[in-house]
Amino acid sequence: MFFEEYLYDLAWILVAGVIFVLLASRIRMPSIVAFILAGLFLGPLTGLLAMTDSLELISEVGIALLLFLVGLELSLARIRDVGPVAVVAGLGQVVFTAAIGYGFCWLIGFSVIESVFIATGLTFSSTVVVVKLLDQKKELNSLYGRIAVGIFLVQDMVVIVALTFLAGLGRGEELVLSTVLWDMAWAFGGMLILLALVLVASRYFLAKPFRWAARQSDMMFIWGVCWCFLVVGAAYWLQLSVEIGAFLAGISLAQLPISDDLRRRVHPLTNFFLAVFFVSLGIRMEFGEVGAHLGSAAALSLFVLLGNPFIFMIIISRMGYSEKTAFKTSVTVAQISEFSFIFAAMGVSAGLIGSPILAITALVGIITIGISSYMIIYSDGLYAWCRRWHLLRIFRAGERDKRAESPSRQRQGHVIVVGLNALGRDIVKRLHEAQVKTLAVDVDPEKLAGLPGETMIGNVEYASVLEEAGLRKARLLVSALQIEDTNHLLAYQCRKFDVPCAIHAFDLSVIEDLVDLDVNYLMYPRVEGLKRQNEVLKELGVLPAS
Repeated sequence: MFFEEYLYDLAWILVAGVIFVLLASRIRMPSIVAFILAGLFLGPLTGLLAMTDSLELISEVGIALLLFLVGLELSLARIRDVGPVAVVAGLGQVVFTAAIGYGFCWLIGFSVIESVFIATGLTFSSTVVVVKLLDQKKELNSLYGRIAVGIFLVQDMVVIVALTFLAGLGRGEELVLSTVLWDMAWAFGGMLILLALVLVASRYFLAKPFRWAARQSDMMFIWGVCWCFLVVGAAYWLQLSVEIGAFLAGISLAQLPISDDLRRRVHPLTNFFLAVFFVSLGIRMEFGEVGAHLGSAAALSLFVLLGNPFIFMIIISRMGYSEKTAFKTSVTVAQISEFSFIFAAMGVSAGLIGSPILAITALVGIITIGISSYMIIYSDGLYAWCRRWHLLRIFRAGERDKRAESPSRQRQGHVIVVGLNALGRDIVKRLHEAQVKTLAVDVDPEKLAGLPGETMIGNVEYASVLEEAGLRKARLLVSALQIEDTNHLLAYQCRKFDVPCAIHAFDLSVIEDLVDLDVNYLMYPRVEGLKRQNEVLKELGVLPAS
């Protein structure tokens, strides 16, 4: 019976989520807002679903895997060059927003503990929303994108401290000082032990098995999820929350060389658990509880939308970055985080706050995530408008951008070589000797080791890998693979983007299909293949004529 109820609830969540996202896409409404609205429709508006044990289980699993995916985005290597500004801006904003938010909440009538929870929720910005939008704009690797991701990493570390504090506070039934102090010490001790374990594992033990898993189709995806639940189990054994365990599991894998490929493979899981978590969040809300606090929610939303960016503009511009970089970075933090909802939900579960505080937090989330998403999408136009009305003159401009900006990741005019077997490695080396810009792509990191030129770990069967490899603007794609279906897919993608391709005809039986796909050049095996390979590269002007 429980299993049937579980499937029934999950089916409603997914169907409603898909319908609302499709409707929201017509006005470019962020999917997270659409999911919350779907939950409001299923719960408070129609009563089709109510919070049951099965729905609580769905929500709990959704939270765990969502935070695992958030942790996967936080690679230290991606933000090392902007570390100082990320730390200063991240911590500075947390302190200022928490202090001002607490004072404001206390003044408008919330209790001390309610003010603490609301103010804490206001301090964090959404990693999921911003990373998704910046990736959509192809600006995740820009200077301001890297600063924003660095800020989220700092904020998320503060979140882990806050969640650990809440886990310790929620252990005892009574708030006796000695008991609370002991529970806090146990919670923070457990968190530090778990953090140390996952970082040691990431540094010394995980790289080799995940390199092996990368060679197997979809095996790395399974290993990633397995590691997530293993760390969640360790967190449970240490009496920590599953949220902490899942997030630390994601961060540990984000530091591995194969982290980019792993993120691409688990990416489809992101939207699924976004839907599960945020739809169930909407189901929890009760309009009657929100109605009495609509004015407060509107005021808090205005504070997040204007106050957070203002604080960041001051900090980032004072650290020597340009007006535009400071502005575009500041726009990314004008919303509250998925952690804000989780923090409030944990507070309700622990009996520290009432459900109206969760409802207020969710309402502020709907408003700020919705509006800030448009602010991020149209940040260039918004910046131009602010410049036209001289609204940014109070912020000091800097020249640090030129020193901190990394080379553009937009690839063009290069040759993509897929499959680094003996033939593929030989092609890469010959092209490099001819001073041709190459990008070698393979699922096995060991095959890429020692190659000249740029390399990339990834499975070309994923469209996101070909997009990141810059297929649209490539000079040529060469596949040395002996995988018929993958070669067919590459030939189709090259024809779609009008990019010349040379495919390894490793067997006579595959030639007819490749010809039907309008492959520009066929590479034959062994000696004849090497001869024909040189001829083709010379015809294309890639290698100099002898």
